[in-house]
Amino acid sequence: MASKSFKASRSSLSTSSDAPDGQKPPLPPTVTFGRRTSSGRYISYSRDDLDSELGSSDFMNYTVHIPPTPDNQPMDPSISQKVEEQYVSNSLFTGGFNSVTRAHLMDKVIESEANHPQMAGAKGSSCAIPGCDSKVMSDERGVDILPCECDFKICRDCYIDAVKTGGGLCPGCKEPYKNTDLDEVAVDNARPLPLPPPSGMSKMERRLSLMKSTKSALMRSQTGDFDHNRWLFETRGTYGYGNAIWPKEGGLGNGKEDDVSEPTEFMNRPWRPLTRKLKIPAAILSPYRLLILIRMAVLGLFLQWRVTNPNKDAMWLWGMSVVCEIWFAFSWLLDQLPKLCPVNRATDLNVLREKFETPTPNNPTGKSDLPGIDLFVSTADPEKEPPLVTANTILSILAADYPVEKLSCYVSDDGGALLTFEAMAEAASFANIWVPFCRKHGIEPRNPESYFNLKRDPYKDKVRPDFVKDRRRVKREYDEFKVRTNSLPESIRRRSDAYHAREEIKAMKLQRQNREDEAVESAKIPKATWMADGTHWPGTWLTSAPEHSRGDHAGIIQVMLKPPSDEPLLGSADDTKLIDLTDVDIRLPLLVYVSREKRPGYDHNKKAGAMNALVRASAIMSNGPFILNLDCDHYIYNSKAIREGMCFMMDRGGDRICYVQFPQRFEGIDPSDRYANHNTVFFDVNMRALDGLQGPVYVGTGCLFRRVALYGFDPPRAKESHPGCCSCCFGRRKKHASTSNNHEENRALRMGDSDDEEMDLSTFPKKFGNSTFLIDSIPVAEFQGRPLADHPAVKNGRPPGALTIPRDLLDASTVAEAISVISCWYEDKTEWGNRVGWIYGSVTEDVVTGYRMHNRGWKSVYCVTKRDAFRGTAPINLTDRLHQVLRWATGSVEIFFSRNNALLASPRMKLLQRIAYLNVGIYPFTSIFLIVYCFLPALSLFSGQFIVASLSVTFLTYLLTITVTLCMLAILEIKWSGIELEEWWRNEQFWLIGGTSAHLAAVLQGLLKVIAGIEISFTLTSKSGGDDVDDEFADLYIVKWSSLMIPPITIMMVNLIAIAVGVSRTIYSVIPQWSRLLGGVFFSFWVLAHLYPFAKGLMGRRGRTPTIVFVWSGLLAITISLLWVAINPPAGATDIGGSFQFP
Repeated sequence: MASKSFKASRSSLSTSSDAPDGQKPPLPPTVTFGRRTSSGRYISYSRDDLDSELGSSDFMNYTVHIPPTPDNQPMDPSISQKVEEQYVSNSLFTGGFNSVTRAHLMDKVIESEANHPQMAGAKGSSCAIPGCDSKVMSDERGVDILPCECDFKICRDCYIDAVKTGGGLCPGCKEPYKNTDLDEVAVDNARPLPLPPPSGMSKMERRLSLMKSTKSALMRSQTGDFDHNRWLFETRGTYGYGNAIWPKEGGLGNGKEDDVSEPTEFMNRPWRPLTRKLKIPAAILSPYRLLILIRMAVLGLFLQWRVTNPNKDAMWLWGMSVVCEIWFAFSWLLDQLPKLCPVNRATDLNVLREKFETPTPNNPTGKSDLPGIDLFVSTADPEKEPPLVTANTILSILAADYPVEKLSCYVSDDGGALLTFEAMAEAASFANIWVPFCRKHGIEPRNPESYFNLKRDPYKDKVRPDFVKDRRRVKREYDEFKVRTNSLPESIRRRSDAYHAREEIKAMKLQRQNREDEAVESAKIPKATWMADGTHWPGTWLTSAPEHSRGDHAGIIQVMLKPPSDEPLLGSADDTKLIDLTDVDIRLPLLVYVSREKRPGYDHNKKAGAMNALVRASAIMSNGPFILNLDCDHYIYNSKAIREGMCFMMDRGGDRICYVQFPQRFEGIDPSDRYANHNTVFFDVNMRALDGLQGPVYVGTGCLFRRVALYGFDPPRAKESHPGCCSCCFGRRKKHASTSNNHEENRALRMGDSDDEEMDLSTFPKKFGNSTFLIDSIPVAEFQGRPLADHPAVKNGRPPGALTIPRDLLDASTVAEAISVISCWYEDKTEWGNRVGWIYGSVTEDVVTGYRMHNRGWKSVYCVTKRDAFRGTAPINLTDRLHQVLRWATGSVEIFFSRNNALLASPRMKLLQRIAYLNVGIYPFTSIFLIVYCFLPALSLFSGQFIVASLSVTFLTYLLTITVTLCMLAILEIKWSGIELEEWWRNEQFWLIGGTSAHLAAVLQGLLKVIAGIEISFTLTSKSGGDDVDDEFADLYIVKWSSLMIPPITIMMVNLIAIAVGVSRTIYSVIPQWSRLLGGVFFSFWVLAHLYPFAKGLMGRRGRTPTIVFVWSGLLAITISLLWVAINPPAGATDIGGSFQFP
C-alpha cells in the first residue's frame, strides 16, 4: 500500500488513450526507502527486493509509519527535510523500465575519506542507542547536533522516540531534555527558518504561489506570522521594488485600482542596460559592403562573358569550368550575404551586480536575486575521454563565480562506468580545498591542470602573504588527486577481483554444505564490478553481463554534493585545515551524477538523448531556468563567463533570447595551426555576422540556454510581430486589450500555431511525458527566467527580489521521480527529440536544435568575452581532423535532405538568417565542383588547351578584379573581426583540403543514406600513439592512413605530373604555346599551394612516412602516365599508345 501512495502522487502514470488494446503500459516506478517524506508520501525499504548478494547492513531496517496523533507529533518540516536530504545525498538511486526504484544507502563512495559535509558518504557520528546505526543529525558544517548538555549522540528518530515516548529523558544521563524544540537546537540563531508551507500545499504549488495574483490584502502563514514575502509579491504592496504596479501616494485604500504610477525612486534614478551593441565603424563596414556589391556585379559580368565566349577548341573543358564557376559564385553569395550586418557586443557586470546583488528596500540583505543555472557535462567513454579531463572540467564549474546556491552541475555518464563515477567522487572531494582556494585568491583559470601548467608568472597581482604557502599545499594535494584518479582503473579492477574471489569461496563453501560427499566443482559466478562500499555497481561492468553492459543497465542518480545552505558558510582558521579559510565561503554547488537507463531494442539517440535526460532530471531536482552545456574537455576559463551570459538574458528584451553562444577556444594547437583547428574565421567572422541578424547557430558546447526555449515554446510576444518580405527586421502590431486579463504565468508559454493566449496544460503530458512534477516545473522555470521589471519598457518581467527565497530541499521522492524520467521508455509517444529538447535524427543535433528555435522566432546572441569564456581541446592529427570535418559535413547533408532544410523555414525566420542556414546544408556539395575544378589545370596541361580560347585582356581584367576584391574583403574582415591574415589563409587552405576529402565522402554517404538507406562509416584502418611523450604536439606528426586521403593525394600527383608534361611539351614543341602553359601552371600551383599543409602532414616527422603513401603515389603516377600515353601517343605511332599494348 505504501508504494501505491507514492506512485499516485509522484508519477501519475496511466494508460494513454492511444495505446493499443491488450498492451500493458510499463509498470510505474516504485522505490524502496525507509523514510517518510515531508510531503507525506511513504517510501519504505522492502527486504523482498534486496539482491541475494547484498547483506542487510547495506540497507536500513524496515520501518512502519504511525499516523500523527496527539502523542505522536511529527518533527518540524524544515528540520525533517534537512535530515532527509542528508540521507538522500548518501544514497545511490537506481531504477528504470519495469523495475523497482531503489535507494542504496552508501557508507562511502570512494576509498579515501569524504571530508566535506555536503559530499556523499561524508563521515558522521553514529547514534549511541544500542541496535541503532543511524547517523547523528548534523548542521551545514557537518557538526553534530547534540540536544543534551551531556553530549549524548542520538539520531533524529531515536530523539523523537525519547521525547514522545520516553518522557523526554536523555538516554545518556537520564536527565530531562531542557529543550525539546528541534528548531532551537538544529538551526543557527542567526538564520531563521523559512516559513512553514500551508497545509496541503505541494512543493510546486508553493513555487507557483509567487506568480499567482491574488486579491487578499494580508497573507499569513500557518503559524499566524505575517509573511512579508508573500504579501509583497502577491498583493500591491506600497514599498520596495517588488511590484510591477504601485499605488499613487494617498491612493491606497480609496477603492480605485487605476490610481497607479511608477515609483519615485525609479523615476529619478536613470535606468542602465546590462548590455550594449558595439557597431562596426562605418569607415570599415561601408567599404566592406560596397566591395561585396562590386564583387557581385563583377562576378555576374564575368559569368555572362564566360557563357557567351566559349572555347570551341575544347568545349568539354570550357563547359566543366563554367558550371563550376557558376556554382562557386552561388556558394560565395550564400556565404557572404549573411555577413552584411556584423556587430560586437559588450556587457556591464557592475550593473548586473547593482541590480541583482546590491541591498535594496526589497532585498535589505543584498542576497543574490540572479536566476538559477544548471550546467551539463556529457561524457560517454572513459577510455576515449580521460576521467582526469572530465574531473578538471567539473572542478572549474564548481569554482565558477556565481552564487553557490544558484549553481547546479549535472554530469551525464552515457557509458555507466564506475571509473567515471569514482573520478567524479574524487573531484568532489578535492573541490573541498580547490574551490575555497580559488575564491580566497581569485585564481584564474579555475581548472587546476591548466592553472598549474601556466607559462606566465603565477604570483603576478597576488598580494596576500599566505598565497605562496597555500599554492604550494594545494599543488601537492592536486598531485595526489591526479595519482588517485589515474590509479582508479587498476584500483577498481583489483577490488573487483578480490570481491569476486570472496564470492567464489562463499559459493564453494555453500556447495560443500549441500553436497557433503560429492566432488565440488568451481562455482561459476558472474564477474561483477564492485563499488568502494562492497556492493555491486548497477551500471556497466568491466566484464559485460546481462543488465550490466554498455547498452543495457539501469538508470543511476547519485547526489555527489548535496545542495548548499542558503546563506554563506564562512570558514575559520582551523589548524586541522590545509589552508586558512577565514571569511571564505566554503560551500560547494550541487553536483549530481546521472547515467540514464539503457536497454536493448531502444534507440537512445546518442548525445542528444543523454542531454534530454539531463534536462528532465535537472527540471525535477533543481529546475534552473537556464542551462549551460559543456563537453567534458571544455572547461570554464573565465570564472565570470556565466555572469556575462546572464547579462543578455536579464536585459531588456532578454526574454526573447533562446540561447547565448560563446566562441570555442582551444588549447594544445600547434603554433602554426596547420589544419585550421582554431577555426577563427568561423567563430570570429561568420558568428559575429550572424549576431547582427537573428543570432549565431548553436555549435554544441559553451551555450547558455533558456530552459523554456528548449521545451519547444514560442518566444513571448511572438504574435506581435509580422515579417517583412525582404527585411531583416520585423514590424510590430499591438494585441487586443483582452489579453491583459490572462494569467501571468501562461502568457509566455505558447507552442505552435495556436492562437489561444492561455496554454492548455492538459496537453502537456502528450508533449513532455507523464511526470506531473516535470510539467509543474515548466511555468516556474519560465517565471524565474524573466528579466527584472525595473523599467516601463521591460515587458514580461518579474518583480525584483522574487528569487531570493531558498530552494526546496531534496527528498527521496524527488530523486525517485528523476530516476523515472531518465528511463528508456519515458520518451515513448512524446515530443522529446521531435519538438522538445535536443532534436534527434542528425549527426549534428546541435545545429538542428538551434535551427528549430530560430524557426519559432527566437533570437540568439553571440557573447565574446575579453578573457576567453571556455577552452577545450581539438584534434591536431590530420586524420582525426578529417574525420571530425566528415562528421560535421555528414550532418549538414542530412539537414539538407530533411525537413530542417532552410528552404522550408517558417516566416518567423529572417531572410538572411535563412540564407545562412541554407548555406549550412549546401556547403558540402561544393566538394563535387571543387574536385572537378582542381583537376581542370592538369587536364589543361595534358591536352594543351585552356578553359578560355586565349588569355585575352578581358579575361585577365576580370580575373584580376575578382582576385583583388577577394583580397580586399579579406583585409576588411580581418579589420572588423580581429583575426590575423595567417589564420585567414590557413582557413582557405583547409577549405580546399576538407572539400576534396571529407566533404565529398559526406555527400556520398548522405546520398546513399537517402536513396538506398545504406549507412556508411569511414573508420581508421590503423591507430598509433605518439612515441615522444615529452613533445606536446606529438600527435601532429602521426600519420594514420584513411580512405579520405585518396582524393587529395590524387589531385597532387596529377597536377605535379601535368606540370612536368606541360613544361616538357612546350619546351620541345615547334610553336610553343606559352599562354596556355602559364594559365595551366598558375592554376596548378594555386591548387598545390592550398594542399601544402596536407602534403606536409603526410610526410610525418623525420622522414617517417608510411609505406602506403609511397605505394599509392607510385600507383597513381604510373596509372596516369600510362593513360596519357594511351590517349596521346607519340608522333609517328599508329597504335594506341604507340608500341605499348594494354594486356
